[in-house]
Amino acid sequence: MADSSSPVSVVTALYLRTKTLHVEAERTGIIRDLLRGEASRAGYILLLRNLLPAYRAMEQGFERHRSSPGLGSLAGYRLDRASAIESDLIELCGQRWSHDIPLLAAGEFYASRIAKTAEGDGARLIAHAYARYLGDLSGGQILQRLLTRSLALRPSELSFYDFPCFSDLDTLKADYRKALDQAGADVSDFHDVVEEGAIAFSHNIALSCAVQSTVQRGLTPVTAAE
Repeated sequence: MADSSSPVSVVTALYLRTKTLHVEAERTGIIRDLLRGEASRAGYILLLRNLLPAYRAMEQGFERHRSSPGLGSLAGYRLDRASAIESDLIELCGQRWSHDIPLLAAGEFYASRIAKTAEGDGARLIAHAYARYLGDLSGGQILQRLLTRSLALRPSELSFYDFPCFSDLDTLKADYRKALDQAGADVSDFHDVVEEGAIAFSHNIALSCAVQSTVQRGLTPVTAAE
């Protein structure tokens, strides 16, 4: 169990630890461009391709700990964002997306970090689920609308932001936040989980900047017709 000095809510602790990094993430790299409606189709595709290994690592990590008391409840949600990203990449680029779109070093490092957190009791996965899944259920829904307008993406190209197994996303977000808190109450080192949240945001920022830099240098191949 977490020690008596730990905050009651891991979600609150993660929010307080990462709020400055969250703002930075929104103001830098490809994420800034997406939020301003200035990103290219190629830039968005490159971001998706490099987020995919991180989601695969996270979802494999939760599956590995499916039988544990805390992480098992999170694994039970089966949000399956990796399969949704793969579907979008096929729609955007065709079946050869994994050959045509580069995996950047920042994407590899991010996925490797998540895989490492799945070792042992896997408690630090909570921080990555907070950074990614709660983000997908909050800002991701705003981003979906922006992409529809700025890049004219079709619904079939935006399944990453859809959760078809859940009828009410507000309820899902609230329930998932509670599940994160319940999992956080069972960890042996609360501080490690909270600090992992900062690491998660740092990896997201690094990936966002790497994608933007690659696009600006013209190193992204033409992947699909506009």
